[in-house]
Amino acid sequence: MYPDVQVKTDKLITDESGIYTNGGAYSFLHLLLYLVEKFYGRATAIYCAKYFQIDLDRTLQAEFLVFNGHKKHSDDVVLKAQNFIEENYQDKISIGELSSDFNVGRRSFDRRFITATGLTPLDYIQRVRIEAAKKMFETQRKTVNEIMYEVGYSDAKSFRDVFRRVTGMAPTDYKTKYNKIGRSYVG
Repeated sequence: MYPDVQVKTDKLITDESGIYTNGGAYSFLHLLLYLVEKFYGRATAIYCAKYFQIDLDRTLQAEFLVFNGHKKHSDDVVLKAQNFIEENYQDKISIGELSSDFNVGRRSFDRRFITATGLTPLDYIQRVRIEAAKKMFETQRKTVNEIMYEVGYSDAKSFRDVFRRVTGMAPTDYKTKYNKIGRSYVG
């Protein structure tokens, strides 16, 4: 109904011409704090954040996004390529070889992939790998480097950069925040 609306799924709060919206189900709390700060000042917002135990300055929701693969399309070649990527993400995947395996020229493959998924094939591979890394960080005691290698990266800087771009957090910060193996919540 509103083709000119640009949805930004990574943003937590939108403030556009007096219209305020928020992202996920409980992010309305952050929207409330945003409005308190906007209309009553930072000190009042800090007081409210401490009182209700809400992280005041969270602006992104990227760390909470779960990559689902964008498979609601009708391009069978792209769907097969997506399935191949998801089953083999830990291996070195050449997009040129992938397009060749499906008998599609590289430029046409890229165009079809973007049209069907909204992502380039490389972005799709990166998202699948980062989603796998997130799950491993949440459930395993492995080091960042061990997980980096398991999901198909061999360069630490590249892995950190892509992880931060996708989640808004460094891999070590994500692991610290979400991996509670062996920790007790009772003091």
